[in-house]
Amino acid sequence: MDIKNKTRVTMFEFSGLTDDEELVPFLFTFFFLVYMVTIVGNMGMLAVVCVCSSLHTPMYYFLGSLSLVDILYSSVITPNLLSHFLSSKKSISFLGCALQFYFFCSLVCSETLLLSTMSYDRYVAICHPLHYTLIMTKKKCFGLVFSSSFVSFLQSVVQTSCVFSLPFCGSNHIDHFYCDIAPLLKLSCSSTLHCNIVTGILVAVCGMYTMMTIFLSYTFIFISIFRMASTKGRQKAFSTCSSHIICVLIFMTAVFFVYLRPHSGTFDKQDKMASVFYTIITPMLNPLIYGLRNQEVKRIFVQTILKYF
Repeated sequence: MDIKNKTRVTMFEFSGLTDDEELVPFLFTFFFLVYMVTIVGNMGMLAVVCVCSSLHTPMYYFLGSLSLVDILYSSVITPNLLSHFLSSKKSISFLGCALQFYFFCSLVCSETLLLSTMSYDRYVAICHPLHYTLIMTKKKCFGLVFSSSFVSFLQSVVQTSCVFSLPFCGSNHIDHFYCDIAPLLKLSCSSTLHCNIVTGILVAVCGMYTMMTIFLSYTFIFISIFRMASTKGRQKAFSTCSSHIICVLIFMTAVFFVYLRPHSGTFDKQDKMASVFYTIITPMLNPLIYGLRNQEVKRIFVQTILKYF
């Protein structure tokens, strides 16, 4: 049958996380609480970084930027998922799906590039402490965050244009709980080779840059730490990096599990759970990890609570 004679898709239907109606109240409550903790935790971190002059340093500037990205990143997916638990129809318009996909791609890339930028910041702080303030100037910090955001939103324009310029004229059933590239490409009624190539190149470039930056930064960091004569100095250096390492490992492990392993014809429970972890859980964990493992942040939180309560 000719493609032009087929009805074009104007709405998409999601398969969702579960078909078990008995699990819906539990899942709604769980994800609602996770989302609230995510928003409160990241807004709290962002507010503390903005208000406290002692935290006006490059490390906390990047941390505040990461919190802002996490707020937006979580808000692209979670509210829509929560609405699906309350409705018999798990649908989204064609335009809504395109917007969700665009912001999802751009914010995932922003998160990835920010994590690599933060590893570079830790490298300068530990390997070149005497020149840290000269290297990590306000102008350079702003430039790093701006360039990360610019590149992320630009590559998302390319991916979104490629995917949503394809004809969707068959099934409108997305085997997922949000608009992701793999389930969307399966619905197209034309060749998706060029989109797969474009996506592969963009993901490879972004992933290789991120991994190389983090790997090289921490290679030099660990070399510098092991050369330190003072045990206390080594412990302080490890403590400074540990929160960032944990966040990187959690985020990258989940992303690699979803996108860098062979897939079957459908998204199984493992794929969806991994997607839940890095789209919904990770944005909640980042402020908790940095807050609980950073003595200065904990001290300021306690002082703020005592001051107002």
